[in-house]
Amino acid sequence: MNEYTIVRRTDWAQVPVLKMEGQLWPSKADVSAQAQICYDDTALYVRLEAKEANIRKEHTDPLAEICEDSCLEFFFCPMAADDRYFNIEFNANGACYLGFGAGLPTLHRLIPEQAFIKPNITFTDVGWALEYAIPYDFVRIFFPGFSPAPGQTIRANCYKCGDMTPIPHWLCWDPIPEERGTFHCPEYFGLMRFV
Repeated sequence: MNEYTIVRRTDWAQVPVLKMEGQLWPSKADVSAQAQICYDDTALYVRLEAKEANIRKEHTDPLAEICEDSCLEFFFCPMAADDRYFNIEFNANGACYLGFGAGLPTLHRLIPEQAFIKPNITFTDVGWALEYAIPYDFVRIFFPGFSPAPGQTIRANCYKCGDMTPIPHWLCWDPIPEERGTFHCPEYFGLMRFV
């Protein structure tokens, strides 16, 4: 199990980087990705970045399958001993798939009336990145006791995929056995500790 340290919010240059070097299925895509997570008294902050030459960004509909496009994802169990998790997926258009459950059989798609997770997306000559905040007020609807503090942990995984990109690919931070065939495996989330 991989481990990561979540620091208090600061300049992104000071936040530890985790690399998504695992592959759920082999691919010949020349794609790499990384993530950074930090926090303060009101929210978790997520920054995901991909080096990707052929960015696919077709979907804009809130019910679309975002994972078909170039997609960056953060799945996390707010309470380390609870297998229920949020999956937050964004494509390069800023379209979001937000789910909640303990795995695909129990996953519920959440479509808030107003976008409370607002991505900031940037493009470079080698790829794209996005940043967003996850307000604790939202997390506490499902986990009333959620209150990050030094020494506490969450379980999480970070993913980069593109099911219908020119060369499909599926990267992850904490490895998942290929036979599982899905990112929705909370038992393969890594440990993230607040400091």
